Amino acid sequence: MMSIPAADASPFIRSKALDSDAFAELINAHKHPLVNYLTRLTGSRDRAEDVAQETFVRFYTQFRKYREEGSLAAYLFRIATNLVRSEERRKHRWRLLNPLLATSSSVSNGQSSPENPQHVALASEETRQVTLALSSLDIIYRAPLILREIEGLSYQEIAIALDCSEGTIKSRLHRGRQLLKQKLAPYWKGTWDS
Repeated sequence: MMSIPAADASPFIRSKALDSDAFAELINAHKHPLVNYLTRLTGSRDRAEDVAQETFVRFYTQFRKYREEGSLAAYLFRIATNLVRSEERRKHRWRLLNPLLATSSSVSNGQSSPENPQHVALASEETRQVTLALSSLDIIYRAPLILREIEGLSYQEIAIALDCSEGTIKSRLHRGRQLLKQKLAPYWKGTWDS
């Protein structure tokens, strides 16, 4: 847990009160450097502003855990960096999920390359189809798949979260993957009904 010296603390931090005016002062003091940092980190001003907003929300909801030793700016940068990392891991897991479910892909058919605009469009469509197929699964299969393949939880963590045994989780993951493959087979084979 990071903390800030008294000189860097706003009235919001010093009082540990839910004073909206003091919190607005804190945001105004730190938003520009945070958004600038995030713009460089993400390459997108819009995304940077979204992450900065989420950073302040996270700080606000957990400010009572914060100690006043160190730099508040560094603490906010750490929250923001962790949010970006989490988002990147989630995106990476989605990219890994497609080949896991596909029986054949556009890449294996030679239809795409990293520079090809068609690749970008196909990847977006594949993600949309996987999302639709995933959302159509029964919750007992959908929840473990999302927790494992997208959120990256271990079998044990999923078992705790869903109040099941690890064996049940492994079985549901296996069955969920099979069901997704069945639902996506027409799409991968080019016979998807519109």
